[in-house]
Amino acid sequence: MKEISEILNYQLLGYRDFHLSLLDLIIVIGIFFLTWIGLRIFKLFVNRAIKKRQWMDRSSLYALHKLLSYFGYTIAMLISLETVGIDVTILMAGSAALLVGVGLGIQQIFNDFTSGIILLFGGTVRVGDIVEFDQTVGRVIEIDFRTSKIKTRDGITLIVPNSHLVSDNVINWTEGDNLTRFNVEVGVAYGSNTELVKTILTQVAETQEGVSKDRPVRVQFTDFGDSSLNFKLLFWAENTWEIEFLRSEMRFEIDRLFRENGVRIPFPQRDVHFFQEESKKE
Repeated sequence: MKEISEILNYQLLGYRDFHLSLLDLIIVIGIFFLTWIGLRIFKLFVNRAIKKRQWMDRSSLYALHKLLSYFGYTIAMLISLETVGIDVTILMAGSAALLVGVGLGIQQIFNDFTSGIILLFGGTVRVGDIVEFDQTVGRVIEIDFRTSKIKTRDGITLIVPNSHLVSDNVINWTEGDNLTRFNVEVGVAYGSNTELVKTILTQVAETQEGVSKDRPVRVQFTDFGDSSLNFKLLFWAENTWEIEFLRSEMRFEIDRLFRENGVRIPFPQRDVHFFQEESKKE
């Protein structure tokens, strides 16, 4: 027993009045381990409760677990500091002036932190939602207190400050109606049969797999362009994650039917005129 006591009281680190023994290190590790176990048990308990009765959705559980994790590990850190002999109150009082100065420089971080709480509990953007911002479409895979991770259709993971998802214009494709209206724009040469163009575009949308049959297809004659008559094909679809592939297939079909029916898609044309000044007779 004496040998065990000597081993546990073996001093690993010492500086002035601060001493860290092997026993202190074991206690600190035990505190964090018990905190981790407690959070795991809480998550399993709530998951089972949700399966039996839907009293909380997955996004709320995620937010609650994140909040408790931060709170639990903060308490574990404070207890650990007290355990190894560091007076937390004196430490916080001594660093108060420093924290004020640092706080002025981390206003954006605090803004991101506040936005993270809004996202976790506000429900405007949830984990698993498909969002669009800055002409980028991606799926939200994680919401933390300061940043969020969004995975694009190219498999790239973006780390976005939470303040951007709260204050900027963000389109949540998952929120609201399952159907979203999209469009395909095309231009045809002047002199083309516009009714034939409308018929072809309507046919493409109505026969394309993935386009909703519950909503009407519309064709708009949008403008008389510089080199073409411009049309917009409007349709509704559910497959928002891979919508670009659907629009690509529709363009292939439009090009094929235009070729079969003699409808020409023009390329930009410019008329260049050369003027030659007549030489003055002497």
